[in-house]
Amino acid sequence: MPNPEETQNDPTLRRRDFVRNTALAAGALGAADVIRAGTSQADVKIGLYSITYLGVWYRGDALSIEQVIHRAKEFGYQGVEIDGKRPHANPLDMPPARCRQLRQLAGDQGIEIFAVAGNNDFSSPIPEHRESQLVYTRELIRVTADLGAKAMRVFLAWPGVTLVPEGGGRYDIAQAVWKHAHQEFSAEQIWSWCRQGLAEMARCAGDAGVTLALQNHPPVIQGYQDCLRMVRDVGSSHLKVCFDARLEHTLDDAGVRRAVAEVGALQTLWHFGGEFDRAADGTIQQTGQEHCLAEMQGLYEIGYRGYASFELCHPLPKVDGKTVGIEFVDKNARLAAEYMRGIRAQVAAAA
Repeated sequence: MPNPEETQNDPTLRRRDFVRNTALAAGALGAADVIRAGTSQADVKIGLYSITYLGVWYRGDALSIEQVIHRAKEFGYQGVEIDGKRPHANPLDMPPARCRQLRQLAGDQGIEIFAVAGNNDFSSPIPEHRESQLVYTRELIRVTADLGAKAMRVFLAWPGVTLVPEGGGRYDIAQAVWKHAHQEFSAEQIWSWCRQGLAEMARCAGDAGVTLALQNHPPVIQGYQDCLRMVRDVGSSHLKVCFDARLEHTLDDAGVRRAVAEVGALQTLWHFGGEFDRAADGTIQQTGQEHCLAEMQGLYEIGYRGYASFELCHPLPKVDGKTVGIEFVDKNARLAAEYMRGIRAQVAAAA
């Protein structure tokens, strides 16, 4: 869940921009590697991640999961990814009967529950903390299976987020606590704790018929290559990757496409974010270092069949001294779906 502070060049939905960007990528990678005409078996679906409406970053209350499903249907998403914490899908609140109810509701709306997102931390120096995280993750795997979802996003270490009374959230408090707790321990030791926890949970996931998707998210992971290293270290067919280009701050578009190719068949989930506006000419403009076009091109090249999941999960603007409300979230969620459908259509047409 990055905090985008810089605005990238506008990747609008104009055809000429797509052709220009493709040509630039061809110059960097070689024209034969850009688009393999007629060979892609990709099927990229567009999903809505419920963290967007969890009441963390905007001013106002969280929506219920039912309301998120209805928003997804209204805005043209094909599925939802449900966050594994209150008030959405903490395992304490998700007995099998509740999961069956949501699964039926989503199915009736033509919406797939394609993933659940864990907020786990296997890195703590305190054994009791790691063990509590194992219990949480094991129970969330059960919830994922009961909801009929195929994938569960996991972290190696998630410091957490702090809600503020006036609305919105902060990362800095939890990050400072995490940094202090780990300062006397080596990177190798922290990696070992994370590997042990993830390996145990991969076995649980296999028993439940669920695939874990490890996101390339700091603080322990510093890039997708660390993510791939951990997958190799664990060595489980039930552990794959959630590769998000926006977390790779040193990569340009060509680098993103090379990274997608390197992740390859391990890619099982993609998150994207940013903020969106409609320009005067009707095109949609996106802010943030998202590299959506480059990642979509890369995914078509590897034949990815899965979801691109939109999340609005960073500190949002203030207007008249107050954090924006749910209207801002609705606008962005609606435009994000339209924007991504446009990119997908263009890349698919060229593939």
